[in-house]
Amino acid sequence: MDFSFSADQQLLKNSARAFLDEHVKPAHVRALWDDPRGESDTLWKEMAQLGWLGLALPEDAGGSALGLVETAILQEELGRAACPSPYLPTVLAAMAIDRFGTAAQKSRWLPAVAGGGARATVALMERELDWDARSIQTRADESGGKVVLTGVKQFVPWAHVADVILVPAAAGAAPAVFAVEPSAPGVSVTPLTSMDPGLRLSTVTLDGATVPAEARLPSSGALEFLLQRGAVGAAAEMLGAARRCLDMAVDYAKVREQFGQPIGSFQAIRHKCADMLLDVENSFSAVYYAAWALANDAEDGPLAASVAKAYVSDASRKVCGDAIQVHGGIGFTWEYDLHLYFKRAKALEPLYGDADHHRELIVRRVAR
Repeated sequence: MDFSFSADQQLLKNSARAFLDEHVKPAHVRALWDDPRGESDTLWKEMAQLGWLGLALPEDAGGSALGLVETAILQEELGRAACPSPYLPTVLAAMAIDRFGTAAQKSRWLPAVAGGGARATVALMERELDWDARSIQTRADESGGKVVLTGVKQFVPWAHVADVILVPAAAGAAPAVFAVEPSAPGVSVTPLTSMDPGLRLSTVTLDGATVPAEARLPSSGALEFLLQRGAVGAAAEMLGAARRCLDMAVDYAKVREQFGQPIGSFQAIRHKCADMLLDVENSFSAVYYAAWALANDAEDGPLAASVAKAYVSDASRKVCGDAIQVHGGIGFTWEYDLHLYFKRAKALEPLYGDADHHRELIVRRVAR
């Protein structure tokens, strides 16, 4: 069996890394930390020109009609660069609209996303801080061709720059997902202080927000789709951050000398780096199998997504933390670049279901 990337996939990975190494250096990341928006419109337009924003969207919408594996490849490279960008929530929302939306919703949003003219996000978590669909308290009341949404969504990534927010709400017997524009009456977005200034979060308040009935995504399954693919996307970015920290730790161990020899020659450092590599390679396998399984509607796709998110959440935090330990005193200084990737891995850990949530899903599925 051949588990390597295809020639086209490897080309995507190599070109993405080359672009990000040139345009998203650590100094660029730190500069955007102080920017009110936290992201670069110029970079966003360049990503659109490279075809990244429409990677998994259909060709008639300006996309490339590729799949979740290719998207995960790109997300890994974005995580490796700690890129401050609403890429993950935007492509996640666009894929959901493509899969579950109406023809009008698709024509409204997909070309705009693929062309770099729109950003999107998903508002999944509420006050109870629970990712289970049964915990949704936001209400959707339909009357006279309008839907009134009432509730509060917590920790919504990049909501302050989004042109459309996918909002799950209780609507009858099962939750429904609505495409809500932040300019709609009754919608307010309040930015929050984030652990990672390169990943902006906000509270979205729906105080009787009124949207047309056509804002509802008509097909069922959108909420599970968002959580599963969001989990894999976040895991891919955490994998990228962990691999970057591993590379930095190994490079440092080769040149930092103690007692007249590189610290990489000491057994304790060598074993720590070996354990880090083991965690990274296991994370790699979990992420790309989950991406393949979901893309191909494999029976174990949802299980694979939960395994990837649960495992990589723990592994990336450990790898990034161990890299700081390998660097010793300099690794603990905020000015050192390791913290860019540690912050990114830690900030992504609770999004789209934390490790405990996905372990619970694993138990439920295995028990069945």
